[in-house]
Amino acid sequence: MNPTLVLLAAGMGSRYGGPKQIDPVGPGGATLIDYAAFDARRVGFDRLVLVVRSENEAAVREVVARGLGRHLQVDFAVQDAALPAGFRPPAGRTKPWGTGHALLAAGPSLDGPCAVLNADDFYGAGTYRILADWLGAPRPASEHALVSFALRTTLSPAGPVNRGICEVDERGLLRGIREVLEIEGDGRDAHYPGPSGDTVRVAGETPVSLNFWGFGPDIVPALEASFDSFLAEHGSSTKAELFLPEIVQALIDRGDARVHLLPGGGPWAGLTYPEDRPHLVAVLEERTARGAYPRDLWR
Repeated sequence: MNPTLVLLAAGMGSRYGGPKQIDPVGPGGATLIDYAAFDARRVGFDRLVLVVRSENEAAVREVVARGLGRHLQVDFAVQDAALPAGFRPPAGRTKPWGTGHALLAAGPSLDGPCAVLNADDFYGAGTYRILADWLGAPRPASEHALVSFALRTTLSPAGPVNRGICEVDERGLLRGIREVLEIEGDGRDAHYPGPSGDTVRVAGETPVSLNFWGFGPDIVPALEASFDSFLAEHGSSTKAELFLPEIVQALIDRGDARVHLLPGGGPWAGLTYPEDRPHLVAVLEERTARGAYPRDLWR
């Protein structure tokens, strides 16, 4: 059985000003959801789970109906509906409950290994091949993977970004991800403000996470336990979120999982700010012109 592709498409695009995942950025009007599905299909994925919100479900279904739904089996998971029986969100809660809960919402559609990634990033075709090759080998259910990217390739000229800096041991296993805020480019390297007001410099080749995960079947019960604990502590919050890296970190710290860091992700392009759109459009146009993608992805 081929692994399942899970696209986290419930994001609100606050800094971008709208839902990035359904913006028609490709030369033929394709969205980032289309490009993710197209690249994944080329390396053997034939099933897709889209995690959405009630507010954007209809728009995402329109994207699927325009083409990709003819080429992959597509299931939908509505994140805001995937809450425990009897639990009522606090008044005024509009934010999704985080990427950890988003993957939990997809849980009923998962019956084996899966790839999990953001629906509003363009990761590059080679990134899917790296993870597909890893997921295709027999492994214990508690072994997972993260494809990493060189920090310098993930920065935005439009403003600072937040990135998860990966810490890896001598065996190539992930020790942890340290979230660093307000990173800006500095030649081929980068810098960010330190806790004392100083400037901290970081090498451009430093591996960072862009949420491109490969999970074994053990991840689903771990998500269930983590979200139960999260709600017990934060269920009355209108803003708290449970993020996948936090869950993975807890599994690593307890010795309940091993996470392999797979370098070589990219080339990446993303939409953090509205000013990033022209660059992404140009990247997709250039790759279409040289034959990496057809103008109509689903013809």
